[in-house]
Amino acid sequence: MRLPKKITTPLFWNQLFKYPFFLLILLLSLESYAQVFERKSKDNNDLKLSTLPYYSFGKGIGITSPDSLYQLNIRFRMQSRLSYLENEDGSSGYDAQIRRLRLRFDGYIGSPKILYAIQLSFAPGDVGEIVEGENLNIIRDAVVMYRPNKNWNFSFGQTKLPGNRQRVNSSGALQLTDRTINNAKFTIDRDFGFQIHNINEYEDRFSYNFKGAISTGEGRNVTNKVDKGIALTGKVELFPFGSFSRDGTTFEGDLMREKKPKLLLSGAFQQNNNGQRTQGQLGSDLYEKRTMQSVLLDMMFKYNGWAAMSSYMSRTSSKNAITINPLDASQKKYVFVGHGFDYQLSYCFPSNYEVIGRYSTQNVGKDITSLTPNTKELSFGVTKYFWQHTFKLQSEINYDTLTFFDGSTKNNWYLRFQVEIGI
Repeated sequence: MRLPKKITTPLFWNQLFKYPFFLLILLLSLESYAQVFERKSKDNNDLKLSTLPYYSFGKGIGITSPDSLYQLNIRFRMQSRLSYLENEDGSSGYDAQIRRLRLRFDGYIGSPKILYAIQLSFAPGDVGEIVEGENLNIIRDAVVMYRPNKNWNFSFGQTKLPGNRQRVNSSGALQLTDRTINNAKFTIDRDFGFQIHNINEYEDRFSYNFKGAISTGEGRNVTNKVDKGIALTGKVELFPFGSFSRDGTTFEGDLMREKKPKLLLSGAFQQNNNGQRTQGQLGSDLYEKRTMQSVLLDMMFKYNGWAAMSSYMSRTSSKNAITINPLDASQKKYVFVGHGFDYQLSYCFPSNYEVIGRYSTQNVGKDITSLTPNTKELSFGVTKYFWQHTFKLQSEINYDTLTFFDGSTKNNWYLRFQVEIGI
């Protein structure tokens, strides 16, 4: 065993003998170093394996403690996009941005039955503008779960509610570059509260899931809106021909090329009591609270590369949807009431190129027809998958028609290229 050159000089030792305590520390360190060197030479391993964590590589990077008392899985994903927008009102041009940049941590503590999930967002479009007196929206998910067996899951914290299929799916698992216009207006999104899921999925026979939630109804990262209202959410999912391959309901497109037809039918209902925002869990603050009801219906079908999706979404208000500023009657804010339909069809070639078409209609409620237009949207896209949804190139052309109360219309369109990458 060779010692470093610096500690073999006479000056070093003359100084060291003036301080016996440090000499003792040095001798103990040299003895420990010699033992490690001897073990390394003998076993070709410089540390005892019992002190090392276990690493796994699948969806992200996993670390498990040597005693298996905790596990941490780390993932990230990023969406970079370039768009050209042509709007009839004159606001046209290029838009380039990091649409999403997220970190996710999940695992268990103490037992694989006690799990946690944390997701943080950093892109400007995710966090939103900094507004004085309001919280930052960096935290998307922070939830702890108890899973006693494969059929039951109990959770507490902030996460997605059991709502429409496209919202429950990650934005990184979409076929086109963004969700539909109806999801943007009618989804129930994330909230803080309790959830119970009863899962009964089988590969080759009829399956079903029941999901329920009791939550604040005010959305994520809200701390200054105290009231007595809560949101109640219930959902039923049916799989007439059995579950999808590799949990295929959680991503769009038939990337697994299902060998047998697979079908999902689902329905969700939420009542948000004394809601304070224009879109329930989303939107700006109303001038007066409103109780809202949401209905969310979905169908998903996959077979041999083909995938079809259809959805219906609606929101109603127990009172007039329009609220008025008590200090200025000219200022109005309204619950976005109305309904919409989405239709989506795609085919994934064996080469992992995919073509996608989508058509959406959105009709606003009679209370707000004079304030916001009805909309129709047509999208066509081509996606190339390199590593399923975690590494893909997406292109999309989108055309919108807005019809206003007075019968006038406006047409907008955009052309977009997007790269999605993550682990």
